[in-house]
Amino acid sequence: MSEASSHESYETVGWWHRAAATLRPLGRRPGFVLAVLFVIVSGLAPGLFTSRSPSDTSPAEKLRGPSFSHLFGTDELGRDLFTRMLHGSTLTIKVTGGSVLIAIVAGLALGIVSGFFGGWIDVLLMRIVDVLLAIPILMMALTIITALGFGLVPMAIAVAVGITPGFARTTRAEVLRVRSQPYVEAARTGGASWGRVLWRHILPNSWGPVGVLAVLDFGTAVLLVSTLSFLGFGSPPPAAEWGSLISHGRNFLITSPWLSLLPGLFVGLVVFSLNHVARTLEELER
Repeated sequence: MSEASSHESYETVGWWHRAAATLRPLGRRPGFVLAVLFVIVSGLAPGLFTSRSPSDTSPAEKLRGPSFSHLFGTDELGRDLFTRMLHGSTLTIKVTGGSVLIAIVAGLALGIVSGFFGGWIDVLLMRIVDVLLAIPILMMALTIITALGFGLVPMAIAVAVGITPGFARTTRAEVLRVRSQPYVEAARTGGASWGRVLWRHILPNSWGPVGVLAVLDFGTAVLLVSTLSFLGFGSPPPAAEWGSLISHGRNFLITSPWLSLLPGLFVGLVVFSLNHVARTLEELER
């Protein structure tokens, strides 16, 4: 076996060991992990959990309470609320995933450039990040979505801009920490270019805290997307976004409180589960 093949095999085994070490603590919290997986799977394929359509109406069954046939009850048009929640996962998860992905890419770019090059570039970028951090995320998102217009794409961009500064700050701190490590200096002494050092050493070893922040900010993004949808900035009816479902149920709080209560509890469970998964990963990083 050649030396290159041995090195690749060693890296593969090391990757599997790191993956197993990461998943092992998550196995101690199966409820939270299953809750997150359920939301992701239902967002990608809601038909796996329900055979109903979110737009099917049944006036004879309007405003029915939760039961075995309708787990979350029905709304004023007789539509199954559980089905609408599952199909609403598709819209909410798409917007949330898109916003977090944009924030990760933009935050990594800003953090790497700032921490790697330093000097006046670092000062300029970090002052911009400080200004963005000083503005409440929801206020910034409302301002951006008002300027761009209503809809899923403007909402994803608005949320992404709000959470990007956190990724930039975290990435910069990790780049500064990893850049001063002995193995980076050894790689440079061995003749590796700064581009290779950045790609093979600094970026992989800076990813841990950024990944934890991504899981944590996914919950924050879910809340922001649901809030914007609640305020009417999302897709128009009859789209079943989580925030719009909660907002619509306000009209029936006295007679049918489950229309707002159960979607609200569902969103809270998702965010709570994501926070616990992120905290587990954070403990592992320590």
